[in-house]
Amino acid sequence: MPLDFPNSPSTNDTYTVGDKTWKWDGSVWNVVAAEQFGYGTATGGSSSTITVSGESYTMLTFTSSSTLAVTKAGLFDILVVGGGGGAGTDGSFIAGAGGAGGYREYTGVYLDANQTVTIGAGAAVNSYRGGHSRCGQIFAAGGGSKYLYTNPRNGASGAGGGYGGGAGAHGDGVSGNNGGTAFDVSGSGGGGGASAAGSNGTSGTGGAGGDGNDASAFRGETAGTTYYAGGGGGQGGTTRGLGGDGGGGNGKDPSNTSTAGAANTGGGGGANGSAGGSGIVLVRFKN
Repeated sequence: MPLDFPNSPSTNDTYTVGDKTWKWDGSVWNVVAAEQFGYGTATGGSSSTITVSGESYTMLTFTSSSTLAVTKAGLFDILVVGGGGGAGTDGSFIAGAGGAGGYREYTGVYLDANQTVTIGAGAAVNSYRGGHSRCGQIFAAGGGSKYLYTNPRNGASGAGGGYGGGAGAHGDGVSGNNGGTAFDVSGSGGGGGASAAGSNGTSGTGGAGGDGNDASAFRGETAGTTYYAGGGGGQGGTTRGLGGDGGGGNGKDPSNTSTAGAANTGGGGGANGSAGGSGIVLVRFKN
């Protein structure tokens, strides 16, 4: 993104974009090494104590929009997940699955003021896409949705294709993946996930949703414990596609109904006719 440094700064003022911070030395803005700052402290959300690489951290979990109240300026690690896209519902035809919300993770972000936290809503069925999440300047887009017979919507990760429409693409300048394409009228595409594309539908079988990102290390957990931003599974005339790791909803088949993306995971909704899951924001700092 373009840099927009403040006008008329005072000496030692700082400016942060993403994971990079600059300091004004009286004549120019200089990049600041993260090691020059210690970790700050803050309150908000739900607080817990975690251990990462043998060190104690406080982690603040936001599942609804609120404020991160910075009580001591310094460094923070921030993870933001956008709301998942919703699946379509195409009547007697197969519908595509919802794409996952965006996933953004940064370490060593300098904050010296309160930050607005916004949690993106999961997209409803037959809607545009999931809601965007943010913590201050850290932004994660919502996932793409499938709307009736139209092409799937683009988003952080694209929606899966249904009959008569191609796969949705990832966009908005964030890391994500495309949705899968449909196989005639018997297998729709899975929604894209944060770490993998949605699978294409095949004859009678819906495509699997793309897997999300493993957030376990950020949360101080064993690898493989917690994933966010999985794509929704496609609808199948015989066998449904399963949602991707990270809250993706399962698709529909003659024996099973579809399921929504899990709340506060950014998972895409399963096809046919399920909503996406809401996003989440995590903030941690060393104790």
